[in-house]
Amino acid sequence: PHDPLPHAPKTQGLQSFNAVDLRSALGKFMTGVVVVTTRTADGQPVGFTANSFTSVSLDPPLILVCPGKTLSSYQCFANCSWFAISILSAQQEAVSNTFASKSIDRFSQVAWSQDANQVPLIDGALAHLSCRTSQVIEAGDHCILLGQVTDISAMDGSGLGFHNGRYFTLPEPEQPVRRRA
Repeated sequence: PHDPLPHAPKTQGLQSFNAVDLRSALGKFMTGVVVVTTRTADGQPVGFTANSFTSVSLDPPLILVCPGKTLSSYQCFANCSWFAISILSAQQEAVSNTFASKSIDRFSQVAWSQDANQVPLIDGALAHLSCRTSQVIEAGDHCILLGQVTDISAMDGSGLGFHNGRYFTLPEPEQPVRRRA
């Protein structure tokens, strides 16, 4: 068979790097920033900041996010039936920091509402995606939480980005991007 990367080093499962090196390399990838929310079994809101979020499919509408097993709310997300994604705006760096912190009651520090399933949504976010849990896949020190999107809302604005351990925003384009025919 054809080797797609003939000059790539062959490690055969051996790692020549540590977790810090890997995290640093992955930090070179620019991402958006979201807050992921659900409720505990007794109805308390829980959430965390993530940049491990992506769209998976348009038909059916699927997204994924990867909660870390070190989260105090990990079991809530690994076992939830419903969750929501709030895609943060450029003005929501403080919200991101709140949900990335070890604060006990993050929801007392931000404005929020809830979707039709009583899942918290962060006010002022550029978009909200309400999701029914489709599948939870164990994946090392995280899980992959796959959700089917059941409702959305979105508004115009600049999103909050993350790159190399820092937040950033991109300026709004002055003119629409023209696509070649």
